Amino acid sequence: MQTTKRMLTGNKAMAEAIAQEMERDPNVFVLGEDVGKYGGIFGATQGLLEKFGEERIKDTPISETAFIGAAIGAAADGMKPIVELMFVDFFGVCMDQIYNHMAKIPYMSGGSVKLPMVLMTGVGGGYSDAAQHSQTLYATFAHLPGMKVVAPSTPYDLKGMMTSAIRDENPVVFMFHKTLQGLGWMDQVEESVGEVPEESYLVPLGKAKVVREGTDVTIVGIQMMTHQATAAAKILEEKGISAEVIDIRSLVPLDKEAILSSVRKTHRLVVVDEDYLSFGFTSEIAAIVAEEALYELEAPIKRLAIPDVPIPYSRDLEKYVIPNAQKIADAVVKLMEE
Repeated sequence: MQTTKRMLTGNKAMAEAIAQEMERDPNVFVLGEDVGKYGGIFGATQGLLEKFGEERIKDTPISETAFIGAAIGAAADGMKPIVELMFVDFFGVCMDQIYNHMAKIPYMSGGSVKLPMVLMTGVGGGYSDAAQHSQTLYATFAHLPGMKVVAPSTPYDLKGMMTSAIRDENPVVFMFHKTLQGLGWMDQVEESVGEVPEESYLVPLGKAKVVREGTDVTIVGIQMMTHQATAAAKILEEKGISAEVIDIRSLVPLDKEAILSSVRKTHRLVVVDEDYLSFGFTSEIAAIVAEEALYELEAPIKRLAIPDVPIPYSRDLEKYVIPNAQKIADAVVKLMEE
């Protein structure tokens, strides 16, 4: 079959995936704050209200505990809700529903109650929205058993992984980066637009992607840090250093073999994250490699992440704490010298 490709922004790719699954399965519906007429503050539900009506696209009051709880109940009863937590930073007001109910009910019921639901949420900084609206918190959710946790970094993956998430029988936390939605009112980046097939397709959860092959060092990133790592690889190429870049895409399940296979080839590892440094994603990747491929390494593992401070409002300070291509390249050069 001939596949039709177009250029879409991240938000349009997500909205298209949701629309196609709603057409395919009448049990799929969406609820959350401003998901209807407004189309979602980050555009993930644009056009869906006009297409499916208020019965299936439900605007809710500002009560995250209530509408996430409603989604859990609907999923337990056989529906397939997609519920939006507007900012991941707001998880604190509804963590009981997310972790003590959404993540645990399938386990505590011995598998007799399934929760085929998607909790989608906006993550990431870079546009001066300060400490309460700029976090990623990938590791916070990945640390808690019972939920799949994914974080796509391209429009193609946003559509394909959203389709996979909706069809999954397990609760999935779908973390989309605000900067990669391609919205006009934010600072648009080239990476927020990409080729996306018109037809429905699946990108499997739990599979990392080698976005650039190399031989001297492995750089593992996620979402925006994958793009920063790719830019760093171009800087390093000018210095004669060949960097392999892996987009992890999925934290739970985690594609350990893709990381280990790359490290066994390059013998060096740099892990980059837009989350906090301590007790996080970078630590987990470093520990896996240290446990399973320590003697493959020719230099210590290097981690780059946000220092353990709240995200600053000041644009200059925010840029200072978030890793970028130059910081990654500098870290790799230093690693090569070791």
